[in-house]
Amino acid sequence: MGDFWPVPDALAYLAGRWRVSRSVRDLASGAQGEFTGVTEFGPLPDEANGLGAREPGGLLHHESGTFVWQGVARPAERTLCFLPGPGGTADVRFADGRPFHDLDLASGRHIADHPCSADLYRGEFTVRDADHWRTVWRVGGPAKDLVLRTDYAREG
Repeated sequence: MGDFWPVPDALAYLAGRWRVSRSVRDLASGAQGEFTGVTEFGPLPDEANGLGAREPGGLLHHESGTFVWQGVARPAERTLCFLPGPGGTADVRFADGRPFHDLDLASGRHIADHPCSADLYRGEFTVRDADHWRTVWRVGGPAKDLVLRTDYAREG
């Protein structure tokens, strides 16, 4: 895919509600799973855990849905904080304030790395148009060998 949709302000683009479809493949075992649900990017509350003083304008990312792994369905959710970065970028943090990765969608495509213990998460973010974007995380290391592909479609 060579055509990307430039996004001058990552937080303005992400704000709102998105349908989420994620495939998870364990390359070592061949096991596969799927997550379906919704992601809401809403205003970051003042009491956001662990963030302390921050610039106004951040977003709270809350994802919820169903994860099916090896035939077993269970509810799943996660929360991240997207803080304003320089020049329309975002500083993505875990809910407890720990750094996750940066996000610059100015070209419509971004690569981010996140070391986690001895494993490395490498994410590729691609914006297709005003209402569709994708992430592909490749996780490699002694503990994990995974590919997570997530498609987002704006609701409403």
